[in-house]
Amino acid sequence: MLLPLLRITFVILVIGLTAYAASLFIEREQNGTALVVSVIALGVGALVLFTDLREKQKKITTISAIYFGLLLGLLVGWLISIATAPLLEFAFPGERRMVQIGQVFITVISCYIAISTLLQTKDEFRFIIPYVEFSKQVKGGRPLVLDTSVIIDGRIADICDTRLIDTKLIVPRFVLQELQAIADSSDRLKRNRGRRGLDILKRLQTNPKIELEVHDGNVPELRTGERIRVDERLVLLAKALNARVVTNDFNLNKIAQLQGVDVINLNELANALKTVALPGETMNVRVVKPGDQIGQGVGYLDDGTMVVVEQGRPFIGQETTIVVTSVLQTPAGRMIFGRPDQRTSGSTTPYPSGSSSSPSSTRTGDSTASHVSLGSKTGESNSGAPGGNAPTNLGNKPGDSRSGETGRTSDDSR
Repeated sequence: MLLPLLRITFVILVIGLTAYAASLFIEREQNGTALVVSVIALGVGALVLFTDLREKQKKITTISAIYFGLLLGLLVGWLISIATAPLLEFAFPGERRMVQIGQVFITVISCYIAISTLLQTKDEFRFIIPYVEFSKQVKGGRPLVLDTSVIIDGRIADICDTRLIDTKLIVPRFVLQELQAIADSSDRLKRNRGRRGLDILKRLQTNPKIELEVHDGNVPELRTGERIRVDERLVLLAKALNARVVTNDFNLNKIAQLQGVDVINLNELANALKTVALPGETMNVRVVKPGDQIGQGVGYLDDGTMVVVEQGRPFIGQETTIVVTSVLQTPAGRMIFGRPDQRTSGSTTPYPSGSSSSPSSTRTGDSTASHVSLGSKTGESNSGAPGGNAPTNLGNKPGDSRSGETGRTSDDSR
């Protein structure tokens, strides 16, 4: 609310001063001059207001550099103009106006050099007091320096859409140049990766939820004149800015940690956000291919976690419920091992051939066998003679009424 009020006040003051200046010339009947002065004053005010509205992200370091540069330039220019006044009077004898023009020219040059120098070194600008050093204090979160690999990966843009990151994102200019070189490569795969990285940067730049800055990388650590690799320059820049590096590169991760720079690895972040599975829990997974070992099946969760199912090869192409037996955490990711849940299937683990020896089939066979044995006994009773189809000595007892007269005759003969 204060900023719009300040702008309204500025507009009112500009219009009022313009009207007052124009009235002074109108009283002298200089209408043409009054019109010119009014146009110039209103144009300068409109230009200042337009510049303020266009440059929304201002930096106090830039304003301080201009302010102190102007003061330092005026002081140095005044001292030099006093020192060179005798020379100017000797060069232009009797020309007081030329001497003044020369002094103004020297002051303008001094102001330009001072402001330009401070603008180029505004990140290193300090109040210098002998034997006292002021450390740089950073308010809020520390900025994040993006690596080439994490820009090409693209997941950083999705993370920014969730409002999880509320700090400034810094893209060094040498990283931008590396992306452009990859996009201009003759290799089709590299060219596509580079163009994808540039598209991700455009997406980050147009995202209103974050602040993205393209840094020139002009820090004292990088002005040695030596040819430094991109990874080393990235670490040095992050160390100079007290920032953190965001990368997917395993080697850059180790190098930065060795030099005391904090690193955010998106692969480790993705692994930390994956589904947590404890031994004994059940989960549904679709088996898509066979595993390396005999009988194994392999499936994947929605987050890409690999699930190895023991004796899961018969379920390829099907979604089944498994019981987690163990979880293996590796630097490349997480692997879950499990076996089919027998409680939901209602049977033992199937064999790879697809045939199963179930209790129901066994019971069916037993009943069939019992019917056959009963049928044999019936055949014995119906035969009634030794030459029947069934053997006469199966199931016969001495004196059995079902054996008929023939059984008695044989006993009597004995």
